[in-house]
Amino acid sequence: MAAPNLADLDLFLAVARHRSFRRAAKERGVAPSTLSLALKRLEEDLGVRLLNRTTRSVTPTAAGERLVARLAPVFSEVAESLDEVNSFRDTPTGVLRLNVPIVVSWLILAPLVPRFLAAYPGITLEIIENNAFVDVFAQGFDAGIRYGEALAQDVVAVPICPPQRYVLAASPALIAREGMPDHPRDLIGRPCLRHRFADSAVQPWEFEHGDEVVRVLPDGRLVGNSVQIAISAAEAGLGWFCTFEGFLAPSLAAGRLVPALQDWLPPSPALTSITPAAATCRRPCAPSSTS
Repeated sequence: MAAPNLADLDLFLAVARHRSFRRAAKERGVAPSTLSLALKRLEEDLGVRLLNRTTRSVTPTAAGERLVARLAPVFSEVAESLDEVNSFRDTPTGVLRLNVPIVVSWLILAPLVPRFLAAYPGITLEIIENNAFVDVFAQGFDAGIRYGEALAQDVVAVPICPPQRYVLAASPALIAREGMPDHPRDLIGRPCLRHRFADSAVQPWEFEHGDEVVRVLPDGRLVGNSVQIAISAAEAGLGWFCTFEGFLAPSLAAGRLVPALQDWLPPSPALTSITPAAATCRRPCAPSSTS
């Protein structure tokens, strides 16, 4: 016995339900002749007559009735499952897991999350802050946000905002004591507050002015990955701190910190939303523009 075609089985159910080739063909959007050929092929594949046909009527045989009884619930379940999946196109529903750097979580996503959740009540949003260079998708996330210079080749990348500006700053008391640096190399030997990423060594500070690029590995007694602690230490006069302008904006506006070497600080690489290159969501996803 040849394996029957699922499409032929579906057409058989339509004929058995309507007891009419013409009405079944209209429902399925095919020609009656196409329907007749499909039913003939199905009976040949099964080696069993499924329908009794006359010029006045079409009725299932005993074998046909038995097949209808077994197939109808299965095809109904399939149709309901497809309808449920199709509903996600109009109303995003499910869990959306994002892996993002801390700067993105604080400065970009925090003001957007309330509006996003209000717009998509069917979405449960899970945001994990992570500055480490991890495989976002191997860790079970639906999407991530990374800097443009640190992207794998097998992802779909969409820029989400302009590059973020860096700022070097210190407290007025520290500047009064040690003076303003005129060149990045003036920071050598001065107290600085250093940042360590979770999966790497302390990175040098990089400065650019025209064609000149200067990298300084700062000295200092405080090293960590907490921006809050570093800002508090900078305000207390413990050292120079270089980070994203958005983190320091309140301190700069209040005069607790003062910027320096502003002509030497380049913007960061562009922040980019990434999703798998094969656009097959493991779970229902919200529109990518909000990711």
